[in-house]
Amino acid sequence: MKIGLIGTGSMGSLLLDAFIYFGAIQPQQLYISNRSKEKLLLLSERHEGLNISQNNIETVTHCDILFVCVKPLQFTTIIEEIKDHVRSDQLLVSITSPVQLHHLENNLSCKIAKIIPSVTHKVGSGASLVMYGSRIQEKEKQLLHDLLSFISKPIEIKETQARINSDFTSCGPAFMSFFLIKWIEAAVEMTGISREEITCLASEMMLGTGTLLTQGGLTPLQLQELVAVPGGITAQALSQLNQSLDGVFHNLITTTHNKYVEDVEKLNELLGDIN
Repeated sequence: MKIGLIGTGSMGSLLLDAFIYFGAIQPQQLYISNRSKEKLLLLSERHEGLNISQNNIETVTHCDILFVCVKPLQFTTIIEEIKDHVRSDQLLVSITSPVQLHHLENNLSCKIAKIIPSVTHKVGSGASLVMYGSRIQEKEKQLLHDLLSFISKPIEIKETQARINSDFTSCGPAFMSFFLIKWIEAAVEMTGISREEITCLASEMMLGTGTLLTQGGLTPLQLQELVAVPGGITAQALSQLNQSLDGVFHNLITTTHNKYVEDVEKLNELLGDIN
């Protein structure tokens, strides 16, 4: 099996590194192309045997599965470039959330899927969200599922729920890190504790909490109740948090959804003009 990657930015490179590191594929199976040749050379130095394509068409012609890892508004250029070179038996996988399955199926003759990856795949963890186009058969579903299973827990979702799901799986690590940073800054300022020490403790706490929720059989509410004894310090602090954060998460979801709708509308205009 040959796999192609168009776009080796932060997420494209992360997927490539993870696939190789966790044994999903060998460098010799990969063909990559990118606007910046410097990024391609750096990746080839990191992974001996990696195939660097001269252009996107060369990547397409060599691969069975093609991951397109570019920004939303770059898809018009990519589609125009490769549309006459894709094959009906190929599987093209977009990792770009606002690009809809119908955008791709209306303009390309190959089989289409979409995934929303996460930075957590860097350590072989987290969920990858998977959506399939109308031409996909069970064998392609299984092929993509098996590939993603090396680096994540693949979960099939409805495309209509992609935004809210990716708020948690893809954006979530940044949101949780933001919370930790603010908490750590307050701890350092108010108590004088070493930033390195408290960051280490906070990181270990996050790891343990995630393990309890994924492997320990606890729900978030059960975990909260296990720690927050009525009348205790944790319970009192949680009461304060509940008041302080009132409405925050509704605003967060509104913000991410509004941006998503804006991007989809732009793509509807742009990709609708491609025949």
